[in-house]
Amino acid sequence: MAEIKAVLTILVLTVVSLILIPLQWVAVKLNLPIQKHLPHLWHKIATGLVGIRIHQDGQPAAERPLLIAANHASWVDITVIGSLMPLSFIAKSEVSGWPVFGLFAKLQRTVFVNRTRRSQTAEVADTIAGRMAEGDAMVLFAEGTSNDGNCVLPFRSALLGAATRAAGHDQDTTVWVQPLSIAYQGLFGMPMGRVHRPHVAWYGDMELAGHLWGIFRHGALDVAIQWGEPVRVDPATDRKALTLQLEREVRALTMAALRQKPVERFDSDEIDAPEFFSNEEKTAKAGA
Repeated sequence: MAEIKAVLTILVLTVVSLILIPLQWVAVKLNLPIQKHLPHLWHKIATGLVGIRIHQDGQPAAERPLLIAANHASWVDITVIGSLMPLSFIAKSEVSGWPVFGLFAKLQRTVFVNRTRRSQTAEVADTIAGRMAEGDAMVLFAEGTSNDGNCVLPFRSALLGAATRAAGHDQDTTVWVQPLSIAYQGLFGMPMGRVHRPHVAWYGDMELAGHLWGIFRHGALDVAIQWGEPVRVDPATDRKALTLQLEREVRALTMAALRQKPVERFDSDEIDAPEFFSNEEKTAKAGA
């Protein structure tokens, strides 16, 4: 039965994609306003077909320019976050060459980052800043990689500089950076423990095709989305301090969601990720 459901889901999503892809291609080529909304529609349909239930706490900032700094456990994150509102992603350059996913990423106007060429960081940050200045909400997976879904890895500060650059374009411009936590809580309506969560997470050397098929077969995921308070950024904002602030906020929100307990925030510089979420082997794979 699960296999039949998966095949039907893939067939329906294929038909939807064949309709929306040409429309989005034309919209991007002609720079039509609808280019921001068609990917959002696709993600909403995809999450509905797969059976992903999204529980959202808080709201995305209405102000622009906006950079969203999120944790990252799986390619599923993209569809979940993409279903919330019109937005674009910042992704590693390798994604542009992936079958199907690469095409979808380009049509969603993703900004690609070559992590092996640090000399291009400033150029990419300027590109992101320009997109933000045009009113696009941009999503940055600030860990720089995915993990097993049981932890939040340290955030990288390089591309968060895009926010300060966007503020620097105009001294009167207020730029916002908003922390976002995504946590996988349930499977088939039952709580998802740390042992089963990696079945949803995609990291390390996992094969994409097999993982994709598994999601289509099982689906029925419960995902907790929590928006933190937007942080106001100006040209004088310390990028590294901003990175640490966002990391701690996302970690606190994610811990609370996974434990299904109230949020605990820590102010001390000496407090890092709690051992409750440590998983050295899987975290190492995520960074491979």
